[in-house]
Amino acid sequence: MSADAARVAEREFEALVGPLVEPGLRLAYSMLGDRAEAEDATQEAITKAWRNLTRLRDQTQVRPWFLAIVANQCRNVRRTRWFRTVRMPAFFQASAGAADSDRLDIERALARLSMGDRQILFMHYYLDLPIEEIAIALGISRAAAKGRIYRACHRLRPDLIEEDL
Repeated sequence: MSADAARVAEREFEALVGPLVEPGLRLAYSMLGDRAEAEDATQEAITKAWRNLTRLRDQTQVRPWFLAIVANQCRNVRRTRWFRTVRMPAFFQASAGAADSDRLDIERALARLSMGDRQILFMHYYLDLPIEEIAIALGISRAAAKGRIYRACHRLRPDLIEEDL
């Protein structure tokens, strides 16, 4: 490949994947719970996406394709012995505001969910991905994605404290 062709390919890749880096980083952080680990996993996912760009058949499906690479990389990180033994729980600093306390309740409830439940809720509610893209990213059917979201929401509810005002 000539130098000019390589630069063109790099620019096209950057235009295609560049806008997805931030959502990928956020997904990685939601799965790993550590900013540095999330950055490393996202960087590795970008490298894998570059190497496997020829496998992307439909450029309109680049978002679920890239997020699937990020999710798989995060799963690989979590499987390593180093990640399992070194992880320390995050400590929350409580503040006086009610909104902060609500946020902490949600964070704690989410932390009790499995990684798969957190991942699908994050993709649906935070990244606002449609069911079809979630299904593609996770390699499951549309019906399975809907079912997983429903079950994850039900597992989350008992951990959230509801107060009568």
